[in-house]
Amino acid sequence: MYHEDDFLQLSGIQHFAFCRRQWALAYIELQWTENLRTVEGRLLHERAHDGSIAEKRGDLIVSRAMPVHSRELGISGECDVVEFHRTADGVSLAGREGLYSVVPVEYKKGKPKENEIDILQLTAQAMCLEEMLCCSVPVGYLYYGETRHRVEIVISDELKDETRAMFQEMHQYYDRNYTPKVKRSKSCNACSLKDLCLPSLNGKKSVSEYIEHAVEEL
Repeated sequence: MYHEDDFLQLSGIQHFAFCRRQWALAYIELQWTENLRTVEGRLLHERAHDGSIAEKRGDLIVSRAMPVHSRELGISGECDVVEFHRTADGVSLAGREGLYSVVPVEYKKGKPKENEIDILQLTAQAMCLEEMLCCSVPVGYLYYGETRHRVEIVISDELKDETRAMFQEMHQYYDRNYTPKVKRSKSCNACSLKDLCLPSLNGKKSVSEYIEHAVEEL
């Protein structure tokens, strides 16, 4: 179990799964810049979070920007939307009658990806909710802004094991203050940090070392 002071940001798993160096630049070296993709994604999340903290629609309760955490994974963050569906066998909620199933919904711009980046983030949210509410979260949804369609994701044990292992690796990197060297790929062109990553260094220096050297030469 991790102490609260050692929690990592839940959303970082999508960056780590995309590129370990990108994650380290943003979350260890605290370097970040935005491109069109990141701005559009941020605006989509702001719209998802817009409105009251919780709203009730018949047997459905919708919670927006719900804070979540997991001491097992050592993470904290927010779920874009968590839906609580009244059901015969679910979890009880403070101040609410009946039992409810718990369904996280993560909003993404664009369309479904070929990799598991978004799925791992949703899985982490589900694991947080399971730990916090002492319940089972068997499914969640990814909503894509381009297609305006939900994709159902089954939260399997395999996905949980992969998510757990990835956060363990992230904690190891963070504790070591370690930024991986450059590994060029076709994904570099779509990365908002390509001008900070400096692939031309070919992994010889970290960004902080490069900036320090550049300042010394001025």
